[in-house]
Amino acid sequence: MSTVGKEDQDVVAVILEDHRTMEELFRRMRSVEADRAAALKEFSALLVAHGEAEETEVYGALKRFRDIDNEEVEHGTEEHAEGNEALLALLEVEDVGSDAWDSRLEDLVEAVSHHVDEEERTILNGARENVPDERRAELAAAFLEERARQLASGCGTVENVRKIVNR
Repeated sequence: MSTVGKEDQDVVAVILEDHRTMEELFRRMRSVEADRAAALKEFSALLVAHGEAEETEVYGALKRFRDIDNEEVEHGTEEHAEGNEALLALLEVEDVGSDAWDSRLEDLVEAVSHHVDEEERTILNGARENVPDERRAELAAAFLEERARQLASGCGTVENVRKIVNR
């Protein structure tokens, strides 16, 4: 559940909160003291639910606003695909903490961090500046509803990630 308080009715704040959660999960997946497999399972579900909710509920709506770069929105969708491919590659490694696992984790961190940075600088800054508060609140509600639906469906399983990557 969202912890950003009153601002959680702002789609930008909700998306940013997910981004910070992903960064924390990266830290846990890198830590030999943490339950890395559990962190990956949580990350996988969040990444898929977040990306699917952005694509179905947010990106299309944002493209209708002037001063939001449609090419950046399209590029965001491409980067979701790259992140999902890197996620699948990591999920398919059986030995958590092996050299292969660590290498694929770094590929995933790189893909997702690049996307998060770019999305925050372009799409989300544009949304904050150009989309009225009321519309951002509507988009937050739609995003959270779709994200919850995805999470409830077990969206982070290797089988589901494989389907998304191959569609």
